[in-house]
Amino acid sequence: MTIPAVAASSRVQPGTTAGTMAPKPAQTMDSNMFMSLLVTQLKNQDPSAPMDTNQMMNQTVQLSMMEKMTELTAESKESFSLQMRSAAAKVIGKNVSYVLADGTKGSGVASSVSFAAGTPTVAVGGVNVPLDSISGMTAAAKPTT
Repeated sequence: MTIPAVAASSRVQPGTTAGTMAPKPAQTMDSNMFMSLLVTQLKNQDPSAPMDTNQMMNQTVQLSMMEKMTELTAESKESFSLQMRSAAAKVIGKNVSYVLADGTKGSGVASSVSFAAGTPTVAVGGVNVPLDSISGMTAAAKPTT
């Protein structure tokens, strides 16, 4: 008996309709996955030899530590973002030189800053320069009267 091949585009995963796809499984270990594993472990343990209380406490402590590390990482990212914004704002009115990713070099007075992208961009002579491409900065010359 021969079974015909099925094209990948016509496959419908169980529990979905033809127009939707099942969600992609989680690729990171988060607190929900950790708790799910712990509950599964408790459900499937041998009733004649239940999990040791010390093991349970160790796993609970690991969960707590993982959650705190996740919080710390998020706070660190936020802090770095705020530091970049502060640094970008201090560039306005200064003479800056820059080297873009494609090797283009330039310089001029920073006239404005945009926070629309992940990395702040500084407007220098009509060119939007990512903050991390600025290679030097000097005080702008004061106009003489």
